[in-house]
Amino acid sequence: MPRDYDSNLLNRKIDLLCKKYTFLRKKSIGKSVKGQDIFSIRLGNTENLSLYSAAFHGSEHITTNVLMMWLEDLCGAIETKSSIGGINIKKAILGSGLILVPCVNPDGCDISILGATACGEKLRQIEIMTEGNYRKYNANFRGVDINHNFDAGWDELNKKERSLGILGPAATRFGGYSPESEPETHAMCELCKTHNIRQVFALHSQGRVIYWSYGKKQPHKSRKIAEILATASGYALDYPISIAEGGGFKDWFIDKFDRPGFTIEIGKGENPLPIETAEKIYNEVKNMLTLSIIL
Repeated sequence: MPRDYDSNLLNRKIDLLCKKYTFLRKKSIGKSVKGQDIFSIRLGNTENLSLYSAAFHGSEHITTNVLMMWLEDLCGAIETKSSIGGINIKKAILGSGLILVPCVNPDGCDISILGATACGEKLRQIEIMTEGNYRKYNANFRGVDINHNFDAGWDELNKKERSLGILGPAATRFGGYSPESEPETHAMCELCKTHNIRQVFALHSQGRVIYWSYGKKQPHKSRKIAEILATASGYALDYPISIAEGGGFKDWFIDKFDRPGFTIEIGKGENPLPIETAEKIYNEVKNMLTLSIIL
């Protein structure tokens, strides 16, 4: 039975995998507001990379489980020289390496999973933000929604937030007082600026949809890749609207690099999705994720 990955459990799991599979390379790409490491795990070709990230939002921590399940399957396939979905993994990553960031927002995930014990000196503030339902918490420790904080249409998104009465730190949807103000956002931006990343995939929940463009920006091959991913998973292609448009990681990547970026909303239901559904959701997206390596 899968377990929710709070930061301690996730870090132990990463260390165990790195010890078992010596071809993995673990690195801290930055620190969270509370000073927790945000870890990346790299494998394969270092010059031509695909980036997979999860848990931008605390209540979407099931995305960490799904990404870690995939990583473990990839490692097993590499060691045994076997295939996933008909793709020889060891051969595939020689052409396109991978960087995985299983948890972009460790502080927010800890609040969603552990509740009051993860709130520290902000206990009263977060209790008010969440009305006592910590499980719904999405933001980082400062009450900033990481996926509203990237510098892609941030000003327009900020106007939309203000029109909805979102004026300051909140459990969700407050994009901060300026773009890239948060250390978690900065860590992801620097990772992309310092590596040759050809495409990015951000796992969120929920909806069983794939977002693949940013406004009118549709990098070369993006539509074709998205259609292949949709066919492999049964997920639908979609376009974000209103306050869901702009400020996000894939928006920023498309805007700054003109390369393919995808937000994949896994599963369906109300966040946080039950951890018992993680294996089912993983089986929905396993072949899609694996196929994306060679696209």
